[in-house]
Amino acid sequence: MEFRQFGDTGIEVSLMGFGAGHIGGGEMDETTAGKLLNEVVDQGINLIDTARSYGESESRIGKFLSHRRKEIVLSTKVGYTFRDYPDWSYDTTMGTLEESLQRMKTDYIDIVHLHSCDKYFLEQGDAITALEKAREQGKIRVIAYSGENDALGYAISTGRFGSIQCSVNVFDQHGIDNQIATAKSKNMGVIAKRPLGNSVWRYHSRPEGHGHAAYYDRMVQMNLDLDGIPWNELALRFAAFAPGVHSIIAGTANMDHLKENLSLIKKGALDSVTINQVRSAFINRDWEGLI
Repeated sequence: MEFRQFGDTGIEVSLMGFGAGHIGGGEMDETTAGKLLNEVVDQGINLIDTARSYGESESRIGKFLSHRRKEIVLSTKVGYTFRDYPDWSYDTTMGTLEESLQRMKTDYIDIVHLHSCDKYFLEQGDAITALEKAREQGKIRVIAYSGENDALGYAISTGRFGSIQCSVNVFDQHGIDNQIATAKSKNMGVIAKRPLGNSVWRYHSRPEGHGHAAYYDRMVQMNLDLDGIPWNELALRFAAFAPGVHSIIAGTANMDHLKENLSLIKKGALDSVTINQVRSAFINRDWEGLI
């Protein structure tokens, strides 16, 4: 596994992280979730990314990985759905953070994101102030923002965040030349989500669902000639070695798929001709980051 320095945060992250959304649903039993999480760490992945909205994900991470706390970098997302308090308020942000700490059975969380918080609430600043207070208390190592476009740009401009998370894939390249480029210049950590672009190449016709349909439409319009490279390989290697990206988070419920993904990124960056083709097919289109 390749590891990278996560900006100037002092944290080192694996090139591929694990998106823990799949382990939060009722379709996966406790035993399977526990085996999967431990196998992920055994494979050399240290970045585990979750969110309070991912069902039982945080609780299962606490249950099955708390004994391996020193081996992992925990990343979660907070700031919403707390009792009767308004989203993105100081109390909600602190309350949801405390719940995450309890669920994951840890005294601190390495990276804590405000999860797609609107620019309006970022400007109000209560949620950011709460995370800053929590960092002072030793409950957070890095204050982060997860989102896209103008809100992401504003978060970076404040100088109050140490890292960001946004979409980076063949069909979602807006952030590479915009927000990620700025974050890189500020030596911030960058996590790329959706590196596989929802794997929309598997569909024979336009799928349902906002994220799947939008990426499918982009794929059709880009009309890439892959020259024999499998789609999943193209997608993973493109995202993992995009400028400014430190780690990509890929979620799966299947260990064989995860091992395959690891073997693909070990091939390294795509050749310059392929990268230029992918970039040229996207550039000059009015496509912002998909929220």
